Amino acid sequence: MFELIPFDRHGRSVSTFDPFRMFDEFDRRFFENVPTVSAFRTDVIDTGDAFKLECELPGFQKEDIKIDVENDCLTISAERKADSKEEKNNYVKRERYYGSFSRSFDVSGINVDGIEAAYTDGVLNLTLPKKAAEIPASRRLEIK
Repeated sequence: MFELIPFDRHGRSVSTFDPFRMFDEFDRRFFENVPTVSAFRTDVIDTGDAFKLECELPGFQKEDIKIDVENDCLTISAERKADSKEEKNNYVKRERYYGSFSRSFDVSGINVDGIEAAYTDGVLNLTLPKKAAEIPASRRLEIK
């Protein structure tokens, strides 16, 4: 598509000689089938007394997803492993791959003991209840 445009991605005219164009094309072709996303898409919704996280994890089994809380950090990770046996199955092109995904969230204002998780239809739903606002204790001081 970009070959039809008279200017390349750097704003230079395509008709001018560019000794680095070959490297740009090599870089583009070399990395075009390499997955670049190591995180997954997540929606965060404030429901008033809690936050709701909706994480897209299609194709994963519930057993492949791990949720860890450590030092006010919630980490969601999922790993899809390849089958150990090698089969071609007459694939012409294979775009689905196996790998791991991970994402971390700050939960410093969350009651971590009340976190609930459910996984249905490729979406991980977490309910993160907010900590109750601490009201500082007040007292009256006697003047001496």
